[in-house]
Parts: sequence; C-alpha cells; structure tokens
Amino acid sequence: MTIVLIAIALYLLAAIALVAGAMRGQHPPGHGWLLPALPAVALHIGYHVMAWRTAGGADLHFFAALSLVGLGMALLALLVGARGRMATLGVVVYPIAAATLAGYAGYGHHLVDEMDMGVQLHAWCALLAYATLAVAALLAIMLWLQERALRRRDFHAWLRVLPPLTELETLLFRTIAAGFVLLTATLLTGVLFVDDLFAQHLVHKTVLSVLSWLVFGALLLGRWRRGWRGAVAVRWTLVAMALLVLAFFGSKAVLELVLQRVG
Repeated sequence: MTIVLIAIALYLLAAIALVAGAMRGQHPPGHGWLLPALPAVALHIGYHVMAWRTAGGADLHFFAALSLVGLGMALLALLVGARGRMATLGVVVYPIAAATLAGYAGYGHHLVDEMDMGVQLHAWCALLAYATLAVAALLAIMLWLQERALRRRDFHAWLRVLPPLTELETLLFRTIAAGFVLLTATLLTGVLFVDDLFAQHLVHKTVLSVLSWLVFGALLLGRWRRGWRGAVAVRWTLVAMALLVLAFFGSKAVLELVLQRVG
C-alpha cells in the first residue's frame, strides 16, 4: 500500500501545484506540477504491473478497469498539459486518478480470468476509448463554463487559466475524434473476438455502446458539415459519454458488484 499512498499524495500535490500557480497569476501555470505528476503516473502504472504479476495476468474487473481509465486520463492530461495552458485539466483529472487508484487498492483485486489475445485487445481498446472520451467530456464541461461566464460577462480569474475559446474547442473535437477511432476499434474487436457479445447479460452493454458511437459520429459529422460548436457540442458530448458510462461501468457495477458475475 505504500506505493499507492505515495502515488495518491503526488497526484494531489500536482493538482495543488496547478491551483497555486493559477492563484499566483501564472498563465500557463508553469511546469512545477510536472515534478509530482510524472512519478504519480509512473507509480500508478507500477502498482498495476505488480498486481498483475501477483494475480498471474491483467485484472480488468470493475475497480481495476476504473483505475486504468483514471490512469489513462492522467496520462492524457500529462501529455496535453506539458504543451501549455491545458495543464489546468489536471486540477480535475489528477484527483480522479487518485480516487480510482485508491478504489482499486482497497477493494478491487480479483482472480484473473484467462482471456485470449483477441479479447484482451478488445478490452484494452475499450479502456483507452473510455479514458480519451472521459477527457473529452471534461473539456466539454470546461468549454460550457467558459462560454457561460463570457456570456454573463463574469470575468473571473479562473478564465485566464483556460486557453482561448477556439483553442479549447479545437482540442475538444480532436480528443473526440481520437476517442471515436478507439471506440470504433472497440466495437469491431468485440464483433470479431468476443464470442458471446450478444449474450443476454451483454445486450444492453452492446446497444448502449453503439448508441454512444452513433452520437459521437453524428457530432463529428455535424462539426465537419455544419460547423457545430458551443452548446451543441457540449450537449451531445455529454449525452454520448453518459451512454458510454452506462454501457461499461454501469453494466460492470451491476454484474460484478451486485450479481457477482463477470461482465
């Protein structure tokens, strides 16, 4: 548990460093937050690797999957934040990563079920897609808050921490596009490699995932053909993400935590 506690402390220190930089008027908030963020992500990865060695394979049950999504979000926030003003994303992402890691360490270890390479590829595509699109959802919320404040002429100090509206919107759609490709790969590998994809306890998961894919696809098409942006982009991003959360973590919570079955 020592490695977990250190990683959680470092995640929180990175978030605090970003907040402190913003309060001091640093825009972008410097790179001091990288010092705790980098080892936090490394320790998060290391903890999963050690847990999998103990279990004899990759644990992808509910809390493990949740922790991996948190790790993916933290890694994306780290990569995006190192480039400039979007480091602010870590204020939300790093505490989320810390919480998911704590959940896995406290409650999430399970015996590993043997999976062939195709099913493992499907699972990893799914986790990467969820992490990427979860970051897109956070960007959408940031975009909504920024637009709302500007409309009301509430020029708070936190607005200066965010990138310009057009830059934030561009990053949102690039993230959605990357997540859409990963979600497409998830659905394709599911069809190809998961034998019981349409078994009774996976029907709702499949249907909700396809609906989310359709909404994200329609949003990207609307952006390309009609220049959708602003409130429309925010609304449909959050709708699609809600469907995806229900598809994966909603079904896994019911199947694994309530019914004690493998989802």
